[in-house]
Amino acid sequence: MRLAYSVLLYLLTPFFILRLLIRGRKAPAYLNRWAERFGWYKKGQPQGVIWFHTVSVGEAEAAFALIDKIAAAYPDKPILVTTTTPTGSARVKAFLGYRVHHVYLPYDLPDAMWRFYRCFKPAIAIILETEIWPNMLHQAQKNAVPSIIVNARLSEKSAKGYAKLGAFMVQTLANITHVCAQTEATLERFVDLGLNKNNISVPGNIKFDLEMSAHLFEEAEVIRRDWFQQRPSWIAASTHEGEDEIVLDAFSQIKKQLPNSLLVLVPRHPERFNTVAKLCEKRGYTVTRRSEQKSSPVKTDVFLLDTLGELKLYYATVDVAFIGGSFVPTGGHNMLEAAAHSVPVLFGPFVHNFTEISECLLKKGAAIQVMGADELALQVVDLLEHPEQRDQMGMKGLRFVEQNKGAVDKVAERIVSIVNASR
Repeated sequence: MRLAYSVLLYLLTPFFILRLLIRGRKAPAYLNRWAERFGWYKKGQPQGVIWFHTVSVGEAEAAFALIDKIAAAYPDKPILVTTTTPTGSARVKAFLGYRVHHVYLPYDLPDAMWRFYRCFKPAIAIILETEIWPNMLHQAQKNAVPSIIVNARLSEKSAKGYAKLGAFMVQTLANITHVCAQTEATLERFVDLGLNKNNISVPGNIKFDLEMSAHLFEEAEVIRRDWFQQRPSWIAASTHEGEDEIVLDAFSQIKKQLPNSLLVLVPRHPERFNTVAKLCEKRGYTVTRRSEQKSSPVKTDVFLLDTLGELKLYYATVDVAFIGGSFVPTGGHNMLEAAAHSVPVLFGPFVHNFTEISECLLKKGAAIQVMGADELALQVVDLLEHPEQRDQMGMKGLRFVEQNKGAVDKVAERIVSIVNASR
């Protein structure tokens, strides 16, 4: 079955290349480092690495605290972090810099994965969330490299899809040393797919273990006072194509009731920054771009956050947060960062990537689900006009985050035990 899967991937390779070319038209970074995507790396790469694989920005940021802990536990071991997207790559380089080595993970082609393992000779493979690639895991087993899936989440829909693979899925899961699941529901789905129950645990979600520095809040206060001049403000974070229009529709209604209100708009993908700026201007809004902002007050309607790595900072500057990826079938994005800043959370109908977290935030009274522009406008205005209600919601979200911390330490202990046992 793995042979048939591999043959199919080889047949699809021209389409992978075409996809890179198409994406490269909007984001030129996709046109670079193609050799890495096929397992060809520069000479002199480190070997015996502790290897973390994170797909993109969200997974990379969730892994940073864990990477720091493992690096401290093994100061003599080189750390390798792989991603598959340029934005994830940029974030790893910006946050971790020269403390780690970074390359793209190759496509799951047998020869590409063979070259990857031969080049780096990993001591362990630590895979974020649910990257179940058959050839990657086969090479781990073949090379006696323990593999652990960290912060694993498996939705009911995904589990049903994997179940259709039958024995092939069971065979693939047998190559995994251990799974650290976010929830009991994910544990049960993995077991139903054929994973040995002894090879899975539930340490929780490492995304709760957010690190907030006092400096961040001090900087946020300066921005709020000097740039935003205490204007009522809300953020639309990690928006996708098709969502910005909905957000701006809502903003037009908000401006009618709160003319001085400010929208901080944060497109998910850097290649859309210019497009979104033009969309705002086409709608008649004045725009200030973060990349061009100096020290003068922001007197425009929209503050476009067109930089990477500053989202946490701007959560601390606003009164209300809408989480993108939820008005389109993307499945939502991390809501915990906003909640950890005591900011009321709003999201749309599509949150299947964060089912448990969104349900908990709703039950705790820390979030509100909205179905479209009208409801979004209504809730934003209500929260901006009622600071006491806003503060209560924000504190409920913060308490929820604080009560669920600790997963990073548990996962780190599991990784250390597996590494030590494999020596």
